Amino acid sequence: MDRADIHIEWQEGSGESVEIGYLNSNGQQCCGHCGMPGTDQGQYAYKTECTFCGYVYGTNGSDMHERKCPECQKGLPGIRYWRIIEKRDHIEKPAGKTMKVVSLF
Repeated sequence: MDRADIHIEWQEGSGESVEIGYLNSNGQQCCGHCGMPGTDQGQYAYKTECTFCGYVYGTNGSDMHERKCPECQKGLPGIRYWRIIEKRDHIEKPAGKTMKVVSLF
């Protein structure tokens, strides 16, 4: 499986600070969530990108409005915002051997 075959659907939250494209006062941009629970109760983990250095990390939705970049602004470490789902399909390799296909979400 080619990584180009993987499709991730990013979703917005229900508040202004968790809309895709929201930019907080520290230059951190919300890129949406893919259903991964955050570390705060009832929160999703959002993909967040620093518009100063380009660092990408995860943020609880409740923190998006005040978040600082862990890389260039001494913010707290990010959280995991992606899912890893193993798909146990077997496909034939040219030599006749089988291989396990792993999908990343």
